Amino acid sequence: MPSRRNFLAFLSATAAMAATTACGASVVAAHKGKFPLSHTEAEWRKLLTPAQYYILREEGTERPFTSPLLNEHRGGTFVCAADGTSLFSSKTKFDSGTGWPSFWAPLKGGTATSVDTSFGTTRTEVHCTRCGGHLGHVFDDGPPPTGKRYCMNGDALKFVPT
Repeated sequence: MPSRRNFLAFLSATAAMAATTACGASVVAAHKGKFPLSHTEAEWRKLLTPAQYYILREEGTERPFTSPLLNEHRGGTFVCAADGTSLFSSKTKFDSGTGWPSFWAPLKGGTATSVDTSFGTTRTEVHCTRCGGHLGHVFDDGPPPTGKRYCMNGDALKFVPT
């Protein structure tokens, strides 16, 4: 039986994808600042898969419960799919029930946040500090010790086992 959180997460993701598709245009990445690693959009398209490009460069969202990383339980590090920056330890991963890989804390220096007001809501976006790629969002409904839920797109991450 689906939980309320699963249902709401699914509705939010579906609405976001439908709105993006209905507009017929890509969402422009909000992080226009300078980052240690930069490429032209054409170079990013060559370096990333279409799904990675959509999430990391266009601030997209993958469908819930589709990422293989959702069920990744080995020890290791989750890194940015665009540049390999270490983002999350497997020790902070937990099952949030939302359908996206979730963590209660990032690794120091790998992520930064900004305000996201897309789709009529205000959320805290999480992006990579090296390339500026969109990773997901952070919410205040996670487990102890931080109470945070870093809800990440699996296509924005790669897993490096220890």
